[in-house]
Amino acid sequence: MNRMLAVCFLVVAMVAGVGMLAVQQAPVRAAGQNPAMRRGVSVDMAETKNASARPEADRGDAWVIAVLRDGAVYFGTDRVFGEGGSGDSLFSRLVKTPRKRTARLFVKADARAAFSSVQQVLNTAQADLFDDVVLLTSQAEKAPAGAIVAPKGLDVWIREETGSNLLTVQIESREGSASVSINNEEVPLAALQGRLTELFDHRSDRIVVLNASGQVAYAEVVEAIDAARGAGASRVAIRAGQGV
Repeated sequence: MNRMLAVCFLVVAMVAGVGMLAVQQAPVRAAGQNPAMRRGVSVDMAETKNASARPEADRGDAWVIAVLRDGAVYFGTDRVFGEGGSGDSLFSRLVKTPRKRTARLFVKADARAAFSSVQQVLNTAQADLFDDVVLLTSQAEKAPAGAIVAPKGLDVWIREETGSNLLTVQIESREGSASVSINNEEVPLAALQGRLTELFDHRSDRIVVLNASGQVAYAEVVEAIDAARGAGASRVAIRAGQGV
C-alpha cells in the first residue's frame, strides 16, 4: 500500500514538474504587443526605410483598404471594386460603416499596382472627409525570429496644400521608368532624398506636394514619399484628382 502511494506521489510530482517547465518556457509577451496579425488581404507591399510604427493597423476594428496588383480593391476582406466585387462602391461602404472620426485609414497596396488604382482610393477617402491616410509598407530590416513586429507606414496628406514656398515633386512614366523633377528640376529618383535635403536647408517650411501620373508604378510613388520623409519633410501631400 505504501509503495502504491509512493508511486502515485511520484507520478503527480512528475506531471507537476512538466507543467512548471512548460510555464517557464512559455514566451512572455510584453505589454502592448499584439497577439497576432489581423486577418486581411495579402499583397506585396513596397519597401521603405523611413516609415513609422503603426500598431493600431493590427487592431480588429482598424480600417484597412487593400489594393491588388490588378486594381481590385478590398475593404477589410470584402471586395468592393473589380471583377467579382460585391457591387457596392468603396465610398458607400465607408459612409455606411460606423467609425470614430479620429480613426485612421490604412491603405495596403501592391507595389506593382498602377498608381491610378491607389489614387482612386485616396480620392474616395478625401470625399469621406479624411484629411490624411497611412500607406502601409514593408521594411528593409529583418525582424528577429519569433518577434512580433508592428506594421509600419507613411503618412500622406490628401487635402489641398497651398503656399508659395512648397516643393513640388512630379513623377511621370517615361519609357517604362519614372521621370522625377522637383519644381521642374529633373532629379534621378535615387538622388531625390539628397536633393530634397539640400533644398530644405534654405527653407523654413518643409512641405512636399507630390504629383504622379496614373501610369507610374505605385512602388515608385512610395519610394518618392519615403525619400521626402528621409530628407526631413514635415508633410507630404498628394493632390486629389492627380494620377487618375
